[in-house]
Amino acid sequence: MFTALVVAVRIIANPLANVFQKRLVQSAIHPLVVIGMTHALLTVIVLPFVAGVAWQALVPAFWANMALCAVLAVAGNVLLVAALHRTDLSLLGPINAYKAVLSLALGTVVLGEIPSAFGMLGVLLIVLGSVLVVDRAPGQQRAHAVALLFGDRGVQLRLAALVCSATEAVFLKRAQAFGSPSTTFLAWVFLGIVPAALAAVLLLRSDIRAQLQRLRREWPSYGALAVTTGAMQLATLLAFRAMPVGYALALFQLSAVVSVLLGARYFAERSIGRRLAGSAVMVVGAALIVTLGAPR
Repeated sequence: MFTALVVAVRIIANPLANVFQKRLVQSAIHPLVVIGMTHALLTVIVLPFVAGVAWQALVPAFWANMALCAVLAVAGNVLLVAALHRTDLSLLGPINAYKAVLSLALGTVVLGEIPSAFGMLGVLLIVLGSVLVVDRAPGQQRAHAVALLFGDRGVQLRLAALVCSATEAVFLKRAQAFGSPSTTFLAWVFLGIVPAALAAVLLLRSDIRAQLQRLRREWPSYGALAVTTGAMQLATLLAFRAMPVGYALALFQLSAVVSVLLGARYFAERSIGRRLAGSAVMVVGAALIVTLGAPR
């Protein structure tokens, strides 16, 4: 029951965080500022819990894995927020199912693991689902519409974010071999500030002050983003402790349906029926890959 609750929180919190991220970037706030300030506010929220952790007992392997997680998390989230600025939430949510395809492809190329028949069927279903979510102009061939989808800058940024988040999941699981989910979560919050702040200083420079002034006007969205991001990450870590990463990632794909509904509700996005159908097909495909698609 507890694991089911954790997974449900993760499925709902992730697309809700995307809503607030999209609102902030629509207010001309840079993705780096959005992510950096999210970690900053989360740090303030979790400070009362710092004293209860035996930090000195954590081994170097824990910190090495968490340092990699921090860099990958900031990079992936910045890419995701940039993608949300350019493309519909209801379109990017289903694209998340390609994380399972990415894992399968990396296993084939790097480890020589040949996917099973169920794995290949899962890939085909995800591809079919992505075809269904594509908007097509009257008289336009579907193949051309799909090519335009993957040529979309927002979709490309989302796929790049998937590479970061899929890799981060592996190192988060490794880190939890040396620390509890709560300790891992606290370290993730604190360490994320460092790469975000460095990147902001190097890339934004004189624009940082103007960015912070814009952010000051968006405190409700900023606070809600910190809460939903924290809930999402803690639920992710608890789910990884309770089940294999692959199974957890498959269940997380259900958030694609929530993303489509939120895109319609908050941003008046179109083609919702078709995107819901495509999302359902992609969710089934992702589940097949990680549950029955073990490589031979």
